[in-house]
Amino acid sequence: MYGSADTTGTLFERMEMELLELAPDRAVGRIPVKGNTQPAGLLHGGASVVLAETLGSLAAQAHAGPDKKTVGIEVSATHHRAAREGYVTGTASAIHLGRTTASYEIVITDDAGKRVCTARLTCMILG
Repeated sequence: MYGSADTTGTLFERMEMELLELAPDRAVGRIPVKGNTQPAGLLHGGASVVLAETLGSLAAQAHAGPDKKTVGIEVSATHHRAAREGYVTGTASAIHLGRTTASYEIVITDDAGKRVCTARLTCMILG
């Protein structure tokens, strides 16, 4: 569970995501490779993007505060290498923390610390 949100039945729960750290300028979380693979047995690229967008969105919400909402408006990802087992860990680091937008670079690594994916997310702050 993160914040006051109920994750029951959500993608967060289905992907077995774990939130390890959360602050306005940084969020860290992980997912298991098992259960989040493509038919060839490799981590699905979409799973990396879901992890990246979730971490960046959570950090953006922490930046915006409890009286505002945030929504992702742009996400992109470059997949560098395959992951076949264990966990992948994402670290979202703030690039820009503004009044109406927040942007993050999210680096996803495997258990050996090798970069699997680099993503970028921009969120709009509403209300």
